[in-house]
Amino acid sequence: MIVKLKPHPMTPPEPVWSVEVYVERDGAILWLRFVVDGEVDEIDWPGPGSAGRADDLWKHTCFEAFVRTPDGYREFNLSPSSQWASYRFDGYRAGMREADEVATVLGMDAASDMVALEAHIELPPDADRLALSAVIEAADGKMSYWALAHPSDKPDFHHPDSFVLELP
Repeated sequence: MIVKLKPHPMTPPEPVWSVEVYVERDGAILWLRFVVDGEVDEIDWPGPGSAGRADDLWKHTCFEAFVRTPDGYREFNLSPSSQWASYRFDGYRAGMREADEVATVLGMDAASDMVALEAHIELPPDADRLALSAVIEAADGKMSYWALAHPSDKPDFHHPDSFVLELP
C-alpha cells in the first residue's frame, strides 16, 4: 500500500513537495518506507547516531507511526540518525510509558530531490488501525507537520481521528 501525507495547513510545507509512505505487513512486523520529495538539501537532517532507543526525536526531522490497539495505542518515532523510540499510551495522551515493541531503522537512500527512510516496527497484539506522520525541520528552523489526517486546528498526531488506515 502507498499513501500520501499532507502538510498541516498552519505550517509551511517548504522545502518539501510531498511525503509518501509505502506500507507492507509481514505478520507482526510492519515495513515502512517514508519518501520525501522536494528541496532535500534545505532540510535539517539529524546526523548519524548510535542505533537504539532515544527520546525527543520528534523535536527534529523524524518519521512516525501510531498503531491503535484495544487498550490504547503505540507511538513509534523513526529518526534519520538511526535512533528510534516506542511509547505505549492507555488513551489519548494518557499513561505514556516506554513500549515493549521495538523499531529498526534500516537505512536511508537519496537522490537530488528525494530522501527515503526505511524501517521495521513490531506490531503489538490486536493492532487494528494506523496513523502515519512526519515532522520536517527546514534548514532555517521552520517546522512542518505531515500526516494522513489533520483533525484539529493544531498539529496533533495523537488525535483519535488520526488513525485512518486499517492495518494491512
